[in-house]
Amino acid sequence: MPSSVPTSTGMRDVAYDHSGRVVAVTGAATGIGRATAETFAQAGAAVFLLDIDEQAGRSAAADVGHFVRCDVTSPDAVDRAFAGIAADHGRLDVLVNNAGGFQVQRTTEDLPLDEWHRVIALNLTAAFLTSRRAVTLLRASAAGRIVNIGSLSGQVASFRTSPAYAAAKAGVHALTRVMATELAPDGITVNAIAPSAVLTERIRQVRDQQERDATARSIPLGRYQDTSEVASWILFLASAHAGFVTGQTISVNGGRHMAQ
Repeated sequence: MPSSVPTSTGMRDVAYDHSGRVVAVTGAATGIGRATAETFAQAGAAVFLLDIDEQAGRSAAADVGHFVRCDVTSPDAVDRAFAGIAADHGRLDVLVNNAGGFQVQRTTEDLPLDEWHRVIALNLTAAFLTSRRAVTLLRASAAGRIVNIGSLSGQVASFRTSPAYAAAKAGVHALTRVMATELAPDGITVNAIAPSAVLTERIRQVRDQQERDATARSIPLGRYQDTSEVASWILFLASAHAGFVTGQTISVNGGRHMAQ
């Protein structure tokens, strides 16, 4: 799986060439979302970067695509965002449901109910809202794709995380399978990526250096992964190479899953 689109000849591999395709990435202002938007732009796509952080979103979109301010937990905001995409391009080829995260590691006993609702809304309900709204547009594509960002936290429970985040990401993996079954007759594939220990700003905020070092030691490859390593897999799942792959959760975690 190549980490970049250009080949040694300087031309795009036709199977990874997304010229003329329309891509929407949620949570695109920073981290995995921003790297994904940049990767699709390098592959020739028209990219819409959806995020609630207007300053960071506009900065990310400056050389990449079109920024759309959108609270992906709000049905009305999601409707407006996708109506705008439809007005601009008339269709959508790829939806990347990346928005998510949590701010505080807690136990189930200590987790406030309002925080549970916020984390579930951002990580699971948002993927439902955007996918529901995008399906009509994706049907107009010759090769519609949905790629959801799950997490190792939604697969195993042997390291410290947020109960709400783990539950939401497990839900993302299940939602992926259900949507893949429903949308297969339309030629739309739905897959998920389950990364682990991507060194983003959010990880720096919720884990101190000692915790980050311990995490790195728990990974067989011995390091955190880069956002570009997740973005390249998203590009693959949206490409012609993955046309017969659907309903899958791809673990991209440096071997951490097998080490649990």
